[in-house]
Amino acid sequence: MPPAGDPGAPPAALSRRAAALFYEALLLLAVLFIGALPFVMAAGEAQHASVRLLFQLYLVGLTGAYYTWQWRRGRTLPMKTWRLRIVTRDGAPPGWKQAWLRYLIALPGTLLLGAGFLWALVDREKLFLHDRIAGTRIVSEQAGAGA
Repeated sequence: MPPAGDPGAPPAALSRRAAALFYEALLLLAVLFIGALPFVMAAGEAQHASVRLLFQLYLVGLTGAYYTWQWRRGRTLPMKTWRLRIVTRDGAPPGWKQAWLRYLIALPGTLLLGAGFLWALVDREKLFLHDRIAGTRIVSEQAGAGA
């Protein structure tokens, strides 16, 4: 198996990526719970529609900031646990532009009942839709490769 940084490394198995996604959801819940605390303390109850909308936008932005920062480093904690890494076509971690593009495409794909993830079932390279568009992919790391 080629190293994770190898541009020719194949995408990680769908089963590993699905397991990491489940872990991602649990971790994101904790990030949002802790991240929401300052907003809730400052704004109080969200009785007005404008405050609710602002809170929702804040949570979407917080989620984006968390994921793009982690992806720029090559992986999130669940990806590290499952020995997965996100790379560009040339095998490097994504830049800010690619990370934000990936997030902005993944968001509607997630909200549409996971259609962006289900795309991997029909994609010739088994890539998620947001990876296909952003020019990224999730690859497995070799055991003992210093992950």
